[in-house]
Amino acid sequence: MIRVLLADDHLLIREALVLLLGTEEGLEVVADVGRGDEAVARALELKPDVAVLDIDMPGLDGLAAAERLARELPSARLVIVTAHGRPGNLRRAMAAGVRGFLGKDAPGAQLATVIRQVHAGARYIDPQLAADALAAEECPLTPRELDTLRAAADGAPVSKIARGLGLSEGTVRNYLSAAVTKLHADNRHAAVKAARDLGWL
Repeated sequence: MIRVLLADDHLLIREALVLLLGTEEGLEVVADVGRGDEAVARALELKPDVAVLDIDMPGLDGLAAAERLARELPSARLVIVTAHGRPGNLRRAMAAGVRGFLGKDAPGAQLATVIRQVHAGARYIDPQLAADALAAEECPLTPRELDTLRAAADGAPVSKIARGLGLSEGTVRNYLSAAVTKLHADNRHAAVKAARDLGWL
């Protein structure tokens, strides 16, 4: 029996998936939750074989939850389900050790197939998402520009970023300005969003 944890903040979708997987032989849903932080807590408690995570959830998004589970519960196989198949999300998911990545527009029975595949040690990646990721451009930002942009992601002031990175405020402003220019963004917040969408943060 493959023990599955489901995490999706849309109750209707989550309940439908629980019912769907309940009809599949050899699969048992041991928990279903609506938040990423709850997914991590329940997974650490119940130790499912496979965790199926939506990307967009409160608490922790699915990718952040996957990164934590990869570190703290490496025995669990991870599957991401998303309505937003950005290439950057796929890159970040693969880096976190996610074994399955499929869109919410996939047929319901395909999720059960993917769960079985990843439990057996295989991978499943939506072919269109894989093609988009291969075609995506390389990151133009330097490691220091990426570090600075990452530190700015929560809206921290330049002074706090500078202290955290051990840089002068002027250097932080220069790195942020360079990142904004290279990403053709209007400001640093837009640059953070663009870099995240492309999987560079």
